[in-house]
Amino acid sequence: MPPYDPSAFPPFAVTVDLVVLTVRRHALCALAVRRGEPPFQGRWALPGGFVRADEDLEAAAARELTEETGLQAQTPAGASPIYGAHLEQLATYGDPKRDPRTRVVSVAHLVLAPDLPAPRAGGDAHSARWAPVETLLEQDDTTREGELAAPLAFDHARILGDGVERARSKIEYSSLATAFCPPEFTVGELRRVYEAVWGVALDPRNFHRKVTGTPGFLVPTGGTTTRQGGRPAQLFRAGGATLLNPPMLRPEV
Repeated sequence: MPPYDPSAFPPFAVTVDLVVLTVRRHALCALAVRRGEPPFQGRWALPGGFVRADEDLEAAAARELTEETGLQAQTPAGASPIYGAHLEQLATYGDPKRDPRTRVVSVAHLVLAPDLPAPRAGGDAHSARWAPVETLLEQDDTTREGELAAPLAFDHARILGDGVERARSKIEYSSLATAFCPPEFTVGELRRVYEAVWGVALDPRNFHRKVTGTPGFLVPTGGTTTRQGGRPAQLFRAGGATLLNPPMLRPEV
């Protein structure tokens, strides 16, 4: 068998793209950056960039998130535990024509975090913002000036849609919804996370009964809060369960 010759195969680049989701003003929002360089200069896109030769994919995802927005996420290895953010690999996208510069394979990551501060743009991003996911996915929407709004750059609308669906499905059978909450939260605050992610209204009493009756989901902290107004509400923290039994099934819309 002849020796392996790397030059016999066409080269291609690897990037990481980030679907960063949070709940702001009771709406599921995604992080978007306005591209400062070609291709798609001036268009909104997901944060991300090329993987360096000396780093693995998770390190590249964490670096790009910090470089382009000033935000940090907690990786499974426990690095940079800021905001209690959750970082996981989402999917791989390899359409040969997805990037006009060269053949690029993207490994997308999903980041979930509590209400995060306003991002700051950096790297090759001209500006950064939080936007409701519906707004970013409405490719035929119009701007305030009546002009046709451009879709997200590259194939980022598809990646964002996949990330949103991953979040919607995972909070059914896992405790991942607590990643959108502060370390201590009320049942009402957790319910609003489910409502924002699923885009539906939930019955408060049924929800309270389900989440407090699911073993290992929530643990009372012994404290209360009045930050929502009205009577003091009991505070909880995430329990040790990773899988919910029974699951929190999405209502049929």
